[in-house]
Amino acid sequence: MMSREDNSAHVSALEIVEERFPDEVTRVQHLFNIDETFRSMCEDLAAAVETLAHVDRLPDSVREARRQEYADLVEALVSEIRDAIRRSNVVVLRRPVNQPKS
Repeated sequence: MMSREDNSAHVSALEIVEERFPDEVTRVQHLFNIDETFRSMCEDLAAAVETLAHVDRLPDSVREARRQEYADLVEALVSEIRDAIRRSNVVVLRRPVNQPKS
């Protein structure tokens, strides 16, 4: 069972990816729910984005190197996620509601 903390981490990872791919929200949600590798990439992206957001807290001696390192990581993960979305051939099938049986 997923703890509340795990669930909120998943939600923020999903939200971060949805923000970056607003035209692919349905596909992103589907992949996030069914593909552990995709979900892991999203969680890695969320962690990298959060770390990048707090890089100013680091000592001056390492700040710019870490900023560049995490900016590059974010860029690479966004590219990987974009490729995964493109490779996916998700077709959402919906059954008609209240269709009488033949």
